[in-house]
Amino acid sequence: MRIPVLLSLLLFVACKPKRPVRQQVQVSEDTTFLTGTFYVIRHAERNPGPDSTLTAAGQERAGALYRLLKDSGLNKIYITPYKRTMATADSVRIRLHLDTCFYAADTTGEAFIYQVTRHEDWGKRILVVGHSNTIIPLLRSLRASPHIDSIGENEYNRLFIVRKNKDGTTLKEVSY
Repeated sequence: MRIPVLLSLLLFVACKPKRPVRQQVQVSEDTTFLTGTFYVIRHAERNPGPDSTLTAAGQERAGALYRLLKDSGLNKIYITPYKRTMATADSVRIRLHLDTCFYAADTTGEAFIYQVTRHEDWGKRILVVGHSNTIIPLLRSLRASPHIDSIGENEYNRLFIVRKNKDGTTLKEVSY
Protein backbone atom coordinates (compact mmCIF):
# COMPACT_ATOMS: atom_id res chain seq x y z
CA MET A 1 0.00 0.00 0.00
CA ARG A 2 2.93 2.28 0.54
CA ILE A 3 4.15 1.95 -3.01
CA PRO A 4 0.91 3.22 -4.67
CA VAL A 5 0.80 6.20 -2.26
CA LEU A 6 4.46 6.96 -2.82
CA LEU A 7 4.03 6.61 -6.58
CA SER A 8 1.01 8.94 -6.53
CA LEU A 9 2.95 11.47 -4.50
CA LEU A 10 5.88 11.35 -6.96
CA LEU A 11 3.54 11.83 -9.92
CA PHE A 12 1.87 14.78 -8.16
CA VAL A 13 5.20 16.47 -7.49
CA ALA A 14 6.45 15.78 -11.01
CA CYS A 15 3.30 17.24 -12.56
CA LYS A 16 3.25 20.34 -10.40
CA PRO A 17 3.50 23.39 -12.64
CA LYS A 18 6.74 25.28 -12.34
CA ARG A 19 6.72 28.90 -11.27
CA PRO A 20 7.24 31.20 -14.20
CA VAL A 21 10.70 32.67 -14.26
CA ARG A 22 10.55 36.46 -14.08
CA GLN A 23 12.72 38.10 -16.63
CA GLN A 24 14.03 41.58 -16.12
CA VAL A 25 12.68 44.01 -18.65
CA GLN A 26 14.98 46.74 -19.82
CA VAL A 27 13.62 50.24 -19.48
CA SER A 28 13.34 51.53 -23.01
CA GLU A 29 15.19 54.62 -24.11
CA ASP A 30 11.95 56.45 -24.85
CA THR A 31 10.46 55.98 -21.41
CA THR A 32 8.78 59.06 -19.96
CA PHE A 33 9.09 58.05 -16.31
CA LEU A 34 10.80 60.80 -14.30
CA THR A 35 10.93 63.14 -17.30
CA GLY A 36 9.08 66.28 -18.26
CA THR A 37 9.19 70.05 -18.00
CA PHE A 38 8.02 71.61 -14.75
CA TYR A 39 7.24 75.31 -14.33
CA VAL A 40 7.40 75.77 -10.56
CA ILE A 41 6.21 78.95 -8.86
CA ARG A 42 5.08 80.24 -5.53
CA HIS A 43 1.49 81.46 -5.36
CA ALA A 44 1.01 85.18 -6.06
CA GLU A 45 0.63 87.91 -3.41
CA ARG A 46 -2.11 87.06 -0.92
CA ASN A 47 -4.27 88.69 1.68
CA PRO A 48 -3.61 87.91 5.36
CA GLY A 49 -5.01 84.66 6.77
CA PRO A 50 -4.39 80.92 6.62
CA ASP A 51 -6.44 80.25 3.44
CA SER A 52 -6.70 83.68 1.88
CA THR A 53 -7.41 85.03 -1.58
CA LEU A 54 -5.06 87.06 -3.76
CA THR A 55 -4.51 90.78 -3.41
CA ALA A 56 -4.92 93.08 -6.42
CA ALA A 57 -1.16 92.78 -7.01
CA GLY A 58 -1.52 88.99 -6.80
CA GLN A 59 -4.26 89.00 -9.41
CA GLU A 60 -2.05 91.08 -11.70
CA ARG A 61 0.80 88.62 -11.17
CA ALA A 62 -1.51 85.71 -12.03
CA GLY A 63 -2.34 87.48 -15.29
CA ALA A 64 1.38 88.00 -15.96
CA LEU A 65 1.91 84.28 -15.38
CA TYR A 66 -0.65 83.48 -18.07
CA ARG A 67 1.03 85.86 -20.53
CA LEU A 68 4.41 84.27 -19.76
CA LEU A 69 3.24 80.65 -20.15
CA LYS A 70 0.47 80.88 -22.76
CA ASP A 71 2.71 79.51 -25.54
CA SER A 72 4.68 77.02 -23.41
CA GLY A 73 2.61 73.97 -24.37
CA LEU A 74 1.43 73.22 -20.83
CA ASN A 75 -0.48 69.96 -20.38
CA LYS A 76 -1.59 70.13 -16.75
CA ILE A 77 -1.52 72.17 -13.55
CA TYR A 78 -0.66 70.92 -10.07
CA ILE A 79 -1.78 73.05 -7.12
CA THR A 80 -2.18 72.71 -3.39
CA PRO A 81 -5.75 72.88 -2.00
CA TYR A 82 -5.55 76.54 -0.95
CA LYS A 83 -7.43 79.51 -2.41
CA ARG A 84 -4.21 81.40 -3.16
CA THR A 85 -2.68 78.61 -5.27
CA MET A 86 -5.94 77.97 -7.10
CA ALA A 87 -6.38 81.69 -7.86
CA THR A 88 -2.76 81.99 -9.05
CA ALA A 89 -3.34 79.20 -11.58
CA ASP A 90 -6.86 80.21 -12.60
CA SER A 91 -6.03 82.45 -15.56
CA VAL A 92 -3.77 79.75 -17.02
CA ARG A 93 -6.30 76.99 -16.28
CA ILE A 94 -9.31 78.81 -17.71
CA ARG A 95 -7.70 80.33 -20.81
CA LEU A 96 -5.73 77.23 -21.78
CA HIS A 97 -8.47 74.76 -20.75
CA LEU A 98 -6.11 72.67 -18.62
CA ASP A 99 -6.86 69.90 -16.17
CA THR A 100 -5.84 70.54 -12.57
CA CYS A 101 -4.59 68.12 -9.95
CA PHE A 102 -4.18 68.71 -6.23
CA TYR A 103 -1.11 67.68 -4.28
CA ALA A 104 -0.43 68.04 -0.56
CA ALA A 105 1.77 70.95 0.46
CA ASP A 106 4.65 69.20 2.18
CA THR A 107 8.24 70.16 2.89
CA THR A 108 9.73 67.10 1.17
CA GLY A 109 8.22 67.23 -2.32
CA GLU A 110 7.19 63.59 -2.00
CA ALA A 111 3.45 64.32 -2.23
CA PHE A 112 3.99 66.01 -5.59
CA ILE A 113 6.12 63.15 -6.96
CA TYR A 114 3.49 60.66 -5.77
CA GLN A 115 0.65 62.50 -7.53
CA VAL A 116 2.54 62.88 -10.81
CA THR A 117 3.28 59.16 -10.76
CA ARG A 118 -0.28 58.26 -9.74
CA HIS A 119 -1.76 60.33 -12.58
CA GLU A 120 0.85 59.12 -15.10
CA ASP A 121 1.91 62.68 -15.90
CA TRP A 122 5.63 62.09 -16.40
CA GLY A 123 6.85 63.42 -19.72
CA LYS A 124 4.38 66.31 -19.73
CA ARG A 125 4.70 70.07 -19.36
CA ILE A 126 3.33 70.91 -15.93
CA LEU A 127 2.73 74.15 -14.04
CA VAL A 128 3.26 73.62 -10.30
CA VAL A 129 2.01 76.25 -7.83
CA GLY A 130 3.33 75.92 -4.29
CA HIS A 131 4.35 77.90 -1.21
CA SER A 132 7.47 79.67 0.03
CA ASN A 133 8.39 76.71 2.28
CA THR A 134 7.59 73.96 -0.25
CA ILE A 135 9.13 75.16 -3.52
CA ILE A 136 12.80 74.41 -2.75
CA PRO A 137 12.07 70.87 -1.41
CA LEU A 138 9.87 70.22 -4.45
CA LEU A 139 12.69 71.31 -6.78
CA ARG A 140 15.08 69.00 -4.95
CA SER A 141 12.61 66.10 -5.23
CA LEU A 142 12.81 66.64 -9.00
CA ARG A 143 16.62 66.37 -8.64
CA ALA A 144 17.09 70.04 -9.53
CA SER A 145 19.69 72.03 -7.60
CA PRO A 146 18.46 75.55 -6.89
CA HIS A 147 21.12 78.14 -6.04
CA ILE A 148 19.04 79.35 -3.07
CA ASP A 149 18.03 77.63 0.15
CA SER A 150 14.73 79.43 0.76
CA ILE A 151 12.18 81.80 -0.70
CA GLY A 152 11.54 84.95 1.27
CA GLU A 153 8.13 85.68 2.70
CA ASN A 154 7.67 88.60 0.29
CA GLU A 155 9.15 86.95 -2.83
CA TYR A 156 6.54 86.12 -5.44
CA ASN A 157 8.36 86.69 -8.73
CA ARG A 158 10.44 83.53 -9.20
CA LEU A 159 9.64 80.98 -11.89
CA PHE A 160 11.78 77.84 -11.87
CA ILE A 161 11.84 75.80 -15.07
CA VAL A 162 12.99 72.22 -14.54
CA ARG A 163 13.63 70.09 -17.61
CA LYS A 164 14.14 66.40 -16.96
CA ASN A 165 15.11 63.98 -19.71
CA LYS A 166 17.12 60.81 -20.09
CA ASP A 167 20.33 62.87 -20.13
CA GLY A 168 19.69 64.62 -16.82
CA THR A 169 18.03 67.62 -15.21
CA THR A 170 18.45 71.31 -15.93
CA LEU A 171 17.13 74.22 -13.90
CA LYS A 172 16.54 77.75 -15.10
CA GLU A 173 15.17 80.64 -13.04
CA VAL A 174 13.15 83.48 -14.55
CA SER A 175 11.70 86.56 -12.86
CA TYR A 176 8.21 87.59 -13.86
